[in-house]
Amino acid sequence: MKPIHVAVGVVINANQQVLISLRAAHQHQGNRWEFPGGKVEAGEAVLASLSRELTEELGIGVEQAEPLCAIEHSYSDKKVLLDVWWVTAISGQVQALEGQEWRWVPASTLADYEFPAANVPILQAIAEKLTSRVN
Repeated sequence: MKPIHVAVGVVINANQQVLISLRAAHQHQGNRWEFPGGKVEAGEAVLASLSRELTEELGIGVEQAEPLCAIEHSYSDKKVLLDVWWVTAISGQVQALEGQEWRWVPASTLADYEFPAANVPILQAIAEKLTSRVN
């Protein structure tokens, strides 16, 4: 089974709050929180894909980003390759253009939210990134 390639953005603001969204109940891993992003189209660069997805879903542009991690995860019904980017500068204001619930939450509280299993390594990478910035 070929993995679904997904561009994911960990969008963090100056207050160390992270942007998360609630997946719709009918979606795979529904009613769980996630980081914004979406499928990488054939021939599309990952950062271009992330920028497109954030514009379509949230009305924001990616101004500054760097790779954070890549995760391959197998669910019982599909395999995903999450190409995760650390986004530290955006343009525009966040809007729920596709009707989803979005929140800015303190990075220190991410463990309080239920994420899909594939996102657990992202949570670890965020904690490591923030720890390394403090030290």
